[in-house]
Amino acid sequence: MSSLAKAKAFCDQFALRCPVLMAPMAGASPVALAAAVTDGGGMAACGVLGMSPSVIAEWSSSFRAQSGPTAPLQLNTWIPDPPALRDPQKERKMRDFLQRFGPEVPEAAGDAKVVDFEAQVAAMIEAKPTVISSIMGLYPQEVVRKMKEQKIKWFAVATTVSEAIEAEAAGADAIVAQGMEAGGHRGAFRPETANDLIGLFALLPQIVDAVKVPVIATGGIADARQAAAAFVLGASAVQIGTGLLRCPEAGISRVWADALGQSRPEDTAATRAFSGRLGRSMKTAYVLACQQEEAPEPAPYPVQRGLTTPMRTQAAKTEKLDGMMAWAGQSAGLASEKSARQLVADVWIGAMQMLDPTSPLSKH
Repeated sequence: MSSLAKAKAFCDQFALRCPVLMAPMAGASPVALAAAVTDGGGMAACGVLGMSPSVIAEWSSSFRAQSGPTAPLQLNTWIPDPPALRDPQKERKMRDFLQRFGPEVPEAAGDAKVVDFEAQVAAMIEAKPTVISSIMGLYPQEVVRKMKEQKIKWFAVATTVSEAIEAEAAGADAIVAQGMEAGGHRGAFRPETANDLIGLFALLPQIVDAVKVPVIATGGIADARQAAAAFVLGASAVQIGTGLLRCPEAGISRVWADALGQSRPEDTAATRAFSGRLGRSMKTAYVLACQQEEAPEPAPYPVQRGLTTPMRTQAAKTEKLDGMMAWAGQSAGLASEKSARQLVADVWIGAMQMLDPTSPLSKH
């Protein structure tokens, strides 16, 4: 099957005009952005990690009101880690360190709680999206069974070929191949393997060869050139995260949006400094300081997330990039300020024109 035919088959399966998915970015998935992606012909998304069940229901209802009851939608949450092992002495060093970049950090900040996983899963299934996706691991088989009873597809994020094979064997309907270029958190199944940083162009074709289900490429895709390359390497669709953050519907702070637009690949770094889990961010003053030998070791997730909350909250209020959790993929500098609706359509049309200018599909 040709690259374009494979992508068109994916569109037909999921009622899309464009095989372009919005990445489910926790904290950066406003309804306006999701609806605009839908308007452009792609699949909307929401990362529900920090949302209570009632907020998940409210977000889903608002999206359906704007985009219709059958608009393609992906919801996502993290597979939880085992309970974090606490080290009061290391946490005290981190609190002292963080005061260089923000307000005093209360001792109780490290007691950060996560939303109940089972309640989140139940709320996602109740919302009846097209897709529920996993990151940081695989859903328990009972959850998979409940999803499929409701005819909800399961997409599993994989950062290695081994993870992709494991996900397919567990019943995943598609694999989201996440290259190291991606902004935000790495989707590795285990925190200790997150440092296996594999680029998308090495990862994607090997996952395509290893599994039979469709493969969605993500990480460092922001324009039609990169999408076309992903399709040539066997992807059935592409997923865009950072590439959508400068769209007006994303609503992120001006200072973050401007920094993304001016960045180069070398201006980002993979760091555990914000949450304790590895993620790719802008090289802010805080991130660079955390890379120094004398910097304290980040606490595990979610303790580190709690410890950095005062700094991140103050930075957001004062529009100071140095304390922000300014996630950024390595293609951030290619992110466009056009509407998400236009961006999604342009990525697909441009990719088609590059892959086969004479095909009727490229006249789409």
